[in-house]
Amino acid sequence: MFKTMKQLFTPSNKDLRHRIYFTFFALAIFIIGCSIRVPGTNAVSNNLDFLELLNSMGGGAFKRFSIFALGVMPYITASIIMQLLEMDIFPYFADLAKQGHTGRQKLNQITRYMGIVFAFIEGYAFSFAFYGKSGNPLDYLYISVILTAGTAFLLWLGDQITEKGIGNGISLIIMAGIIATLPEMFVTAFQSLVTFGGAQQTVFGILKFVIFVLIYIAILVGIIFIQESERRIPIQYANKSTNSYSQSQSYVPIKINSANVMPVIFASSLLSIPSILAVVIRKESFSLFVQKYISYTTPTGFILYTVLIFLFSYFYTFIQMRPDEFSKNLQENGGYIPGVRPGKETEKYLGTILSRITVLGAAFLTVIAGLPILFSAVSSLPTSVSIGGTGILIVVGVALETYRQLEGSLLARNYKKGYSRR
Repeated sequence: MFKTMKQLFTPSNKDLRHRIYFTFFALAIFIIGCSIRVPGTNAVSNNLDFLELLNSMGGGAFKRFSIFALGVMPYITASIIMQLLEMDIFPYFADLAKQGHTGRQKLNQITRYMGIVFAFIEGYAFSFAFYGKSGNPLDYLYISVILTAGTAFLLWLGDQITEKGIGNGISLIIMAGIIATLPEMFVTAFQSLVTFGGAQQTVFGILKFVIFVLIYIAILVGIIFIQESERRIPIQYANKSTNSYSQSQSYVPIKINSANVMPVIFASSLLSIPSILAVVIRKESFSLFVQKYISYTTPTGFILYTVLIFLFSYFYTFIQMRPDEFSKNLQENGGYIPGVRPGKETEKYLGTILSRITVLGAAFLTVIAGLPILFSAVSSLPTSVSIGGTGILIVVGVALETYRQLEGSLLARNYKKGYSRR
């Protein structure tokens, strides 16, 4: 890592540094926008429940009811739906997915339009929840348009980061929003744990805060370890030499957490629907039912939440990996797994390994997503203070991916530089 940073600040990589500066500048615009409240509205004072995920991804923008309150979540929802539609559910989308770069561009365009539509629908629902039945149609339309415009601007800003900066713009915006809430969380934790009374009480409070920070760091290291862990399946190609002098070993890496954070977003989005409906409908019996049985702070809601994460982990992993397609492509390219026959046996072998690995990945996601809920239940700290959670998982994933892209750019430049000297 230090070698990469040293290379970055060499005169030959000046343009790459400019891309990094542009990325920080664009993310600063996002952070500033999170503090600009929608005119004529106030901050949300009640408990956000499942909408806390939306708030954390947007740098606390939803809690402030800012112009970026919806963040890029409507686009994420649209992306999830498009991935499902590409699974031969609609032949048109499945054909586009098979058309390479041109088809992918068309799918991205459709996804963005769908994200804008979802942003308007969600903006209308939240505006109705904010005003209740006391508002008029123009008030609802006013807030909906502003929130939709905020999401549209963030999508444009994300494109600018991807094109002129470093890393994936949308992912970096989400990461920046989560990181922006961390200082406030640690300050709140310090104020809650450390009381400046007697000397002994103060020292004991500081000790508790240090333990809190160490536990947070330990969870961070554990997440990095799991995110980087993988099972390597050896692959041999019939047209490659296998003698001891020229053997070229190939392998297919399968990550323990192949689904990444998507199952948690799936489960949170699904369980947030009743909460949103309860706010919009404002029917006491339905709101009471949601509060008693679906809210993740209740035993039934917590169990439902963890079960959905576990099931979606399997669902999304097999959507991404597809053992049948991998086996077919491997056979067509003259490849095989040593000791396993091509075709159905290879498909079955890959499916078995994927199922076993996904158990570990799903258990890991369930623990990470459930830690903040359990911590809030047993701790006297405010709900804004948590340990683990989806946010830190997203930050680790995006940071590692951005670092790999930066490192890859530096390696490519060094390779070209060395090749040109020959």
